[in-house]
Amino acid sequence: MPPPAEAPVLPGAVYPAEDAVLPGPAEVEPPGTTPEQPVPAAPPPSHAAPPLKIKRTRTSGLWVAVGFFAVVLLLLLIFILQNGAQVNVSYLGAHGHLPLGVALLLSAVCGVLLVVLAGAARISQLRTVARRHRRADARRAKAASRDTASRDTAGR
Repeated sequence: MPPPAEAPVLPGAVYPAEDAVLPGPAEVEPPGTTPEQPVPAAPPPSHAAPPLKIKRTRTSGLWVAVGFFAVVLLLLLIFILQNGAQVNVSYLGAHGHLPLGVALLLSAVCGVLLVVLAGAARISQLRTVARRHRRADARRAKAASRDTASRDTAGR
């Protein structure tokens, strides 16, 4: 018998007859079972109440934040203690000697402060624009209410 048209011809392969009935996906038995063994049924659903989920609060969030920052501070302390070699630091004419870890940490804090300063300026700018829009909307609403009131009195 020739192989199906869409399948490649393999030498020595045995192909089923055209009228052969092959098992479908539902008829295939799970591995480890025989035709005599029935497939075990799923256990009946239990009607137990679901476990109580505890709601997160601000206090729990605060405790998580405190724990996180304690770990960060511990890592910073280890960094400072491991980088204790003295280095010369010069900035705008000021000269001094600092441990390397302290100097690096100080420069990182100054960088963070610059970013916070830029962020605060942007937030201030956005608040100013929002205030202008609120005032303009209030003026438009007031003018619209006056127009509606004047139409009502003129229509009577």
